Amino acid sequence: MSIPTATSTPAEARAAYRDGLVRPTAGIAHGHAQANLIALPAADAADFARFAELNPKPCPVLDMTAPGDHGSHLIGQGDLRTDIPRYRVWRHGELIGEVADATAAWAEHDDLVAFLIGCSFTFEFPLLDAGVPVRHIGAGRNVPMYRTMIDCIPAGRFSGKLVVSLRGIPESQVDDAVRISGHYPSVHGAPVHIGDPTAIGIDDLAAPDYGDPPILEPGDVPVFWACGVTPQSVVVASRPAFAITHAPGHMLITDARDDDYRVDNSAAEGGR
Repeated sequence: MSIPTATSTPAEARAAYRDGLVRPTAGIAHGHAQANLIALPAADAADFARFAELNPKPCPVLDMTAPGDHGSHLIGQGDLRTDIPRYRVWRHGELIGEVADATAAWAEHDDLVAFLIGCSFTFEFPLLDAGVPVRHIGAGRNVPMYRTMIDCIPAGRFSGKLVVSLRGIPESQVDDAVRISGHYPSVHGAPVHIGDPTAIGIDDLAAPDYGDPPILEPGDVPVFWACGVTPQSVVVASRPAFAITHAPGHMLITDARDDDYRVDNSAAEGGR
């Protein structure tokens, strides 16, 4: 099978993952949006939709399927059960396994509602295009992600801690990173924290809760963005009977363009 790259189309990348390739998706399919996944039984969908509405920084919803559907207008003829490199399957808040094909797990419930949530990988190419380094892409690694001490706003049965992703940004380019990412509120937007990680409950940057340890060069400032792995922290805390998510850093590459989610008003640049 061919290995997806920055020049691959979304369909080519999804085909490789459908054929069994498992690897993080940062740096793949330049110009196209990526998405997080959580699928829940229909009985939990309204509560989660409200949770996402109340917590738009970590959970900006790009699409919500009808019960039982496993397609999305964001992926054409693609299939949410097979087109992500790796999935996680949860029961009562416990992770019971990771699989490259979620078809069998999806079949356990005929009413799953899938939420596709914006991913910060979407604005990484705009950062790179502006000369802002994204060090995990250059190193071929997964982005580091951390569970913070910050509580999300609860809704119904769902509550939990905010998860953030980290990128080390040269001090002279932090304002550029804030400005550029702020144009993309549908994929987390501007950072939620800059600087001291202990201020948000992260004691050891070298030991992320998800992903790979960070690459921090001399002069880098740690910059933290809200992360679409937050629903997985919420699953652990809230213990729904069943859920399927993507594995952290292993995203759905959509046909949507990153420019589809670009907002040019100054209000989009706030929120850190």
